[in-house]
Amino acid sequence: EKLHISEPSNAYDFGQIINAVNTNKDKAACADLLTITDPKKLPVLLSNKLEGEIFLIFIQSLECYVVGKDPGLVYQHLFYLSKAERFKVVLALLSENEKEQVQQLFDLLSENRNNQYSLEDLENLKKVYEL
Repeated sequence: EKLHISEPSNAYDFGQIINAVNTNKDKAACADLLTITDPKKLPVLLSNKLEGEIFLIFIQSLECYVVGKDPGLVYQHLFYLSKAERFKVVLALLSENEKEQVQQLFDLLSENRNNQYSLEDLENLKKVYEL
């Protein structure tokens, strides 16, 4: 059964949707959520709930469903995700394999680059992600 995703109005709604997405490992639904969510709102919507599993399903969803269509949106999401509470903690706990997944998404961003970000922007963001 496909999750119906509507734009979350607050951190509680967002958390409920994220939990459902994560339980089902539904990357397509997660991509839908990230597509309709304003990247600037991510830090507020995530509040202090960012965890490794959520971080990874975001990365995988953006890679599978969004980067080919809208690399600018992916860049924005990665940029604002890095402003979220607990980002540094989550980053510190990633395994080598998980870091490679993040690196892969950055590689796709540089291949699919559009005028919404420069290679320099991308390099700076990679440093934030410690890549």
